[in-house]
Amino acid sequence: MDEMAQRLAAMRKDQEDLQSESIDEADYPEDDVIIGGEEEGEAEHEEGDMVSDLDEEPGQPENGKAEDDDEDLDEFPDEDNIESNIESKRDKAITDLLKKEDLGLIQMRLRENLKVLANFKDLRQKDKSRSQYIEEVKADIHQAFDYNPSLIDVLFDLFAPSEALEFIEANETQRPMTIRTNTLKTKRKDLAKALIQRGVQLDPVAEWSKVGLKIYESQVPIGATPEYLAGHYILQSPSSFLPVMTLAPQPNERVLDMAGAPGGKTSYIAQLMKNTGVLVANDLKKERLKSLNANCHRLGVTNIVVANYDGRKIPNIFKKFDRCLLDAPCSGIGVISRDPSIKIQKTYEDIRKLSHLQRELLKAAIDSVDAHSKTGGYIVYSTCSISVEENEAVVEYALKNRYVKLVETGLEVGVNGLTKYNERRFVPQMALCKRVYPHVHNMDGFFVCKLKKVANGVKSVEAILNKEEEDKIKNI
Repeated sequence: MDEMAQRLAAMRKDQEDLQSESIDEADYPEDDVIIGGEEEGEAEHEEGDMVSDLDEEPGQPENGKAEDDDEDLDEFPDEDNIESNIESKRDKAITDLLKKEDLGLIQMRLRENLKVLANFKDLRQKDKSRSQYIEEVKADIHQAFDYNPSLIDVLFDLFAPSEALEFIEANETQRPMTIRTNTLKTKRKDLAKALIQRGVQLDPVAEWSKVGLKIYESQVPIGATPEYLAGHYILQSPSSFLPVMTLAPQPNERVLDMAGAPGGKTSYIAQLMKNTGVLVANDLKKERLKSLNANCHRLGVTNIVVANYDGRKIPNIFKKFDRCLLDAPCSGIGVISRDPSIKIQKTYEDIRKLSHLQRELLKAAIDSVDAHSKTGGYIVYSTCSISVEENEAVVEYALKNRYVKLVETGLEVGVNGLTKYNERRFVPQMALCKRVYPHVHNMDGFFVCKLKKVANGVKSVEAILNKEEEDKIKNI
């Protein structure tokens, strides 16, 4: 009996020790045992949950669960509270709907006001000024199309009210899908034939492009065909062809693409260079270089050097290029159809800040090019924005501060650059630039200009002041 009592006492002691150990483990903070980072920690918790679920017997509640269920039932709202909540939400929804005007009425008033503004003298109300009509039109556009007021002001400064609406409506429709033939690997007619056999309906983009194809309908994913995977083409908007066509790179040249990712324009430059010479493709963001590298590998580009620098510092690292393309970071006002968030988020303040960055980048692009190049000495500046502050104003700044001049782009598409904007006046040669509009050309909005560098170095303060004096005398 004494032996049995000793065994029982030992068993009780072991049980008490186990209970004390389990209490200590429960109090230990879980955050201190995360292994291998957050994702691994989450995976461990998920596995633990699965094990505990499997260990439970069917139909058997966990300890204390029945009591929790009873408490939940006591706290559950009664039917009267549910009905009152539903009624209040319904009343709020009805009130919100009543506050909103019918879209059809807004469109009708918009058209009527534009009709009055087109023939203001005869159709106006006597107690209403032109500015009041314009403010009504802006308010209706804001309500009907969700453009922020600041961006609407930018568009109304650029266009007449009726054309501003045409631009806005054009952005509500998607542009056609287009691809660019990679002539390093195939010809456009051979590519078109192969895609037609796969059930793709297509046509040439336009007479001005020898490599573009417009896709109407396809029975196969255009981004996953054997031809795509083999690098025979790349998905690219026709507006993006224009800067490279303007640059017109030649074989065996040294060319810089200052903002190269994701590689559409870079690979087109290599294509025109026939994979000869040296093409330096730079981009500020390292993560964007992945797509640039992937596209160039797929398309068979072999004359490329990829760099990761701030474009403004490029002249301190690379120099003596024959040509440079700067497709500058911009507000994206020309590509709203592809990214509708732009019309809500971008304001004039964003445009102003970007304009300062674009000026610095364009100066660096000019400084990286050699004026004494035997075949080049050209800089192409482009944006997918249509604002004057990001385009003509930036080019004017470059003309004042560097030894460059505007030359023909050689493009058959687009309207001329602006020589005047509100009270501002630009040099007459600004008309050599090209502007592309969605409502005119059924393409993404774009701006392209071509500069020829006539001398190396920076313009002196005296030269800038003398030029300003000459301009003032001419305007007298």
